[in-house]
Amino acid sequence: MKTRSSLIVASLLAGSFLFPVGATFAQTDSNPAADNSAVNQRDRGHETVTPIDQSNKPSDLKLTQEIRRAIVKDDALSTAAKNIKIITIDGAVTLRGPVKTDQEKADIAAKVAQVAGGSTVHNDLEVAGQ
Repeated sequence: MKTRSSLIVASLLAGSFLFPVGATFAQTDSNPAADNSAVNQRDRGHETVTPIDQSNKPSDLKLTQEIRRAIVKDDALSTAAKNIKIITIDGAVTLRGPVKTDQEKADIAAKVAQVAGGSTVHNDLEVAGQ
């Protein structure tokens, strides 16, 4: 019994070192939470293409994959630019999402036009802060 009590006390002591008493989980990030309510409201109506609309045709999936691969391989692009939405429906490609600069928007458009060949490309990318 005494050994068991000693083990419990030792476990509690070890736990207190791992999790200091009074530790807080407050977020210390100085950036305010993003509010994309307006974008969500816009996308709720079916006027815009969303990733849910992505075609499951093998040719559309392959084109989307090739475009994503080309964008991700470009080390000059920001993480935001690499995470844009690429939606392909019947060979037509739609690009959506935020990028950091006009230059990134232009670079992505050129890259997509090169990969997509003669496919129609709708560039709905938005430059953050504009």
